Amino acid sequence: MDPGNWGTDIEAGSKFGYRLMWILLLSNAMAVLLQTLAARLGIVTGRDLAQACREQYPRWMGAVLWILCEIAIAACDLAEVIGTVIALKLLFGLAYLWGLAIAAADTFLLLALQRRGIRILELVTLALVATIAGTFIFEICLARPEWTEMLKGFVPAFDTTDSARLKDSIYVAIGMLGATVMPHNLYLHSALVQTRSFPHTHEGKHLACKYNLIDSLLALNGAFFVNAAILIMSVTTFYAFGKTVEKLQDAHELLHKVWGTSLASGLFAVALLASGQSSTLTGTLAGQVVMEGFVRLRIRPWARRILTRGLAIVPALVVIGFAEQMGWGAESVDERLLELLVLSQVVLSFQLPFAIVPLIHFTSDHSRMGPFASRSWLKIGAWLCAALVIGLNMVLIVLQMERWAQSAVESGGSAIWIRGGVLAVSVALGAFLALVTIHPLRTKPSAPAALTQVPTLSGVRFGRIGLAVELEDADDAIVDQGATLARIHEADLVLIHIVEGLGAEIHGPASDDQESRRDRQRIGQLAEHLQAHGLRAESVLGYGTPFAELARIVEDESIELLVIGSHGHRFLADLTLGQTVSPLLHRLAIPVLVVPSREPR
Repeated sequence: MDPGNWGTDIEAGSKFGYRLMWILLLSNAMAVLLQTLAARLGIVTGRDLAQACREQYPRWMGAVLWILCEIAIAACDLAEVIGTVIALKLLFGLAYLWGLAIAAADTFLLLALQRRGIRILELVTLALVATIAGTFIFEICLARPEWTEMLKGFVPAFDTTDSARLKDSIYVAIGMLGATVMPHNLYLHSALVQTRSFPHTHEGKHLACKYNLIDSLLALNGAFFVNAAILIMSVTTFYAFGKTVEKLQDAHELLHKVWGTSLASGLFAVALLASGQSSTLTGTLAGQVVMEGFVRLRIRPWARRILTRGLAIVPALVVIGFAEQMGWGAESVDERLLELLVLSQVVLSFQLPFAIVPLIHFTSDHSRMGPFASRSWLKIGAWLCAALVIGLNMVLIVLQMERWAQSAVESGGSAIWIRGGVLAVSVALGAFLALVTIHPLRTKPSAPAALTQVPTLSGVRFGRIGLAVELEDADDAIVDQGATLARIHEADLVLIHIVEGLGAEIHGPASDDQESRRDRQRIGQLAEHLQAHGLRAESVLGYGTPFAELARIVEDESIELLVIGSHGHRFLADLTLGQTVSPLLHRLAIPVLVVPSREPR
């Protein structure tokens, strides 16, 4: 339900009428089938599609599959950025660059929702999709389409008026396919089904598969009706009046002119904004799933989101920035953005085979799926889906290559480099897809590595234990822990305090200001107090940056265990006061015991 659906559906309706309605139905049927297989994989094996690929394929093949999936996620996010930017301009008149800034920042609001749990995300997404559906129900009521003509659109056919129309209809059809069956959502769905609890028995898995099938049918058929409503609205509003929509802004303006009410165009912009936000949620989660699954790389959600959104913003920023430099008019920029929107969905379609083929292999494997392995009719249907996607992509490559070659010749250039470059990339991708298809037939998935060496549990003895003290009341917990460990291990205690401040930074041990003298006195008194309780204790002072000085003293004093307190700072305090524990852990090769030295602030 992202803006990519809008771009492809509106373009299909305004250019070809109801002729490509069958593509929506076919895409929805494929989505139901493939999402069902993805859910079965996650429920039965406890592995998402990315994890299964990592276990099945060699590391280099898994890395290539991961990169291709990341490209698809960035393409989907590009559609969300463009949709958000256009919607903000339609609603509030914001310039595109300001819209890009908001699109870059709004992701943090969604991440805040993610911290409250997956159910909140589901409810927010449902509310956004309901907003989209409600607006288009209103649009359909205004449009009053001819249902007989619409039903004829379910008969498979392309526009064969001439070769140019045929190429355009195939191009848009592939974009519609990629917008509906988004490859990264197969990875995401196979992971999300595991967030719901169910008995891990044959009966429990069977029931979970059944309910997830119902879930997918409701969700995807609902999405089909909304996508069909967009296309119908485009036909009745634009195609019927001889209007071809070259940009989403045209759709917004024409809705108001044709139906004579600003409410229609206003709701259109609201729904466009909602669609961009709803699909941002799935893009964020899918990015985390594929990164963790393929390369076992876990980064913070905000960092992951900035990475994906940054990759998506660059193409839009280049188009808008280049347009301003070249002095293009607003209409030209709008047309380029819609072309970029449709192109992003074609990129999704190109990535589809690299997700579909492994999914079919895994869900057909009896050693992996047991009695839940796909039956013959299901395998045939899945492979037909894969063949259709691959075939359409091959046709598109040929058509697009000739289009680019013709443009090069018309501009006075040579078509040889165009044909050679496209053919080289196509052959490389085709060869890799062949490897992805053949490899599971020749090899079995690698089993998780077993624990080859059992710990001996011989016991650990520490001879010298360091205590990083602040010489405040907060030291009580640290000293108590250190004294207890020193008695158990019969170890020496080394009290460490770092003198901070400008004098300590500049003069080091030669510093003789009031704070330095007081710290020397207090750490000496603390060492004497511990000695009076039968412990062997000595003291060391450092000067300057705490984590750097602590690391130096640990090495100089041959300390084997360091006890340090956590200061209890939160985000803002960490930024202003600095952190010690985190950077220190990266510098030390000894065990570190972190003791809560005070209540968190």
